[in-house]
Amino acid sequence: MKKILYALLALLSFSACTETVSDAKQETTQPRIYPDYVGVTIPANIAPLDFCMADEEAVLIDAVVADRHGHNLHSQGKESVDFDIDDWQELLGQNLGDSLSVTVSAKYADGWHTYRPFSLYVSPDSIDYGICYRLIEPGYEVWSKMGIYERDLSSFDERPLIENTQFEGCVNCHSFNRGNPADMSLHIRGPHGATLLRQNDGPITAYNTKTDQTLGFCVYPYWHPSGRYIAYSTNTTSQLFHSAHGNRIEVFDEASDLQVYDVEKNELLLTPRLKQDAVYETFPVFSADGRSLYFCAARALPEGSHQLDSIRYNLCRIDFDPATGHFGDSIATIVDAVAQNKSVSFPRPSYDGRFLCYTLSDYGQFSIWHHEADLHLLDLSTGESRPMAGANSKDTESFHNWSSNSRWLVLSSRRDDGLFTRPYFSHVDAKGKVSKAFMLPQRNPRQFYRQRFLSFNAPDFIICPTHFDSHKASRLINDEYRKDFGVRKESGL
Repeated sequence: MKKILYALLALLSFSACTETVSDAKQETTQPRIYPDYVGVTIPANIAPLDFCMADEEAVLIDAVVADRHGHNLHSQGKESVDFDIDDWQELLGQNLGDSLSVTVSAKYADGWHTYRPFSLYVSPDSIDYGICYRLIEPGYEVWSKMGIYERDLSSFDERPLIENTQFEGCVNCHSFNRGNPADMSLHIRGPHGATLLRQNDGPITAYNTKTDQTLGFCVYPYWHPSGRYIAYSTNTTSQLFHSAHGNRIEVFDEASDLQVYDVEKNELLLTPRLKQDAVYETFPVFSADGRSLYFCAARALPEGSHQLDSIRYNLCRIDFDPATGHFGDSIATIVDAVAQNKSVSFPRPSYDGRFLCYTLSDYGQFSIWHHEADLHLLDLSTGESRPMAGANSKDTESFHNWSSNSRWLVLSSRRDDGLFTRPYFSHVDAKGKVSKAFMLPQRNPRQFYRQRFLSFNAPDFIICPTHFDSHKASRLINDEYRKDFGVRKESGL
């Protein structure tokens, strides 16, 4: 009875503050809305795509979402439309594989304007439970508060995994095994540096990943599909600032190597083929079947050289035997970006083994400040590579990851304002067709982003809540104990 009463009160309240769209001028163009959701493909389990008018002169905005069966959803607001979550997801669930029509009206000083409807296509491919990301001010050498957070994609709920208010330092390099947080790697930098590892949903352990056989601490983790191995790089990096350049900042390798960590034996597996002084190796990722390791490689600069715009990385691959932990004898170049005067970073193979997505920029490997950086899709069955036109924009596209069903890509982009990195999503079908990217939904998105001056860094999918014990993790971080990595070297080292 109470539920019915509350529903009636909500309906009366909504009716009292809703203005009827009347005497509207019929526009021939589709509306300019923020974020731009016009014509996007969405999963049925995504949070409501609340939006504002792109201009700020409208005093009211009204939207009706309708299907071809006579069902519709209505919202009206002063700054943003705000669809009811349950009604939104019910409507989407009823229209899998079909399109919805969205009619937008906006009231200005001269009255109502109704725009030509646009469509939303509801994909039958669902998206994972959520995403995990680091929130950080877009600074360079210093930082204040930061943390790793998870967001439920079917709602607007955001929760911290861990924040650096619980210890002194920086949190980064969070990684999961195909989105499963039961296998997790999280890196801490600073006076309490450590790598936190969790396997098979077991206890968290703090490791010292630096050894006397490697350049430094292990970073850029990527899990083997079996959960037994984690690929890491070790990088000696520096940064500089451009005095007059649109890219603002460069982070570059002075040395970098690759290694694979054997979780069962607590050993770093080293091979001379991935530890060459004349080559910078970075961003290792396992293939979908776990029998290859993809990575980026560039010729090292001569000692004393500072021609950073001459450093260009190719996409390479080496065989890997999961049964023995041994590497292949040769390295193959998969994408020769150097021949195009370009550079590859952030390779990510889809989990179904069909595609590999990577970032292509003019030079270097720190593409997150390169405005020319775009995503490309490599068809692993044909070897053909092409730009992901639907996902790309006129500004930076950089870090990205696949959903567990290999049908959605979460990507980092600065297209919104050129300064802050925000997460977008694109659908990639079985043939490699890429849909128009859409921004992570927020309630009253313009107000949300104006109040949150933070970049969403390194987004990755999670298939369920992480259930990460931040209090236990912070105790481990603040404790001095670290478990050391062992080392197993192949001949030649």
